[in-house]
Amino acid sequence: MFVLGAGGHGFNGGDIAFQLIMFLLLMFLLRKYAFGPLMGVMKQREEHIANEIEQAEKHHQEAKKLAEEQRELMKKSRQEAQALIEEARKLGEEQKEQIIQAARAEAERLKEAAKKEIAQEKEQAMAALRQQVASLSVLIASKVIEKELSEQDQAKLISEYIQEVGEGR
Repeated sequence: MFVLGAGGHGFNGGDIAFQLIMFLLLMFLLRKYAFGPLMGVMKQREEHIANEIEQAEKHHQEAKKLAEEQRELMKKSRQEAQALIEEARKLGEEQKEQIIQAARAEAERLKEAAKKEIAQEKEQAMAALRQQVASLSVLIASKVIEKELSEQDQAKLISEYIQEVGEGR
């Protein structure tokens, strides 16, 4: 129980007032020297964190933008590479056709040259054969004229000369 009165166990107004004044003084000092700077530090910390969040958001947006740009560049690079491959394929096809046509033209030229050479050789052989036949005919005629022979002798003589010419080759 709480008794008011003498004996030191009662209500002392001076102590309470002193403690109240000390408490208020302490609160004032804390507010001025502790809570003020502490609140300032907290405010700065809050602003710093807000700035960091804002910077992180900006970096995130920039990163997204750069990633999108990279995707576009990759897409464009793929398209360009595909176009280069297609161009090289077309060029290869054109060169292949040119080489084939050049080879065909060369083969045709060689074929024509061979035909001309064969015709020329044939003509030379025919000319040589005509000359030999003419020489043989003159020779036979001169032999026949030199001696008049019977038909059998003439046939025998012609056969001998043909054999001689055949062996001479």
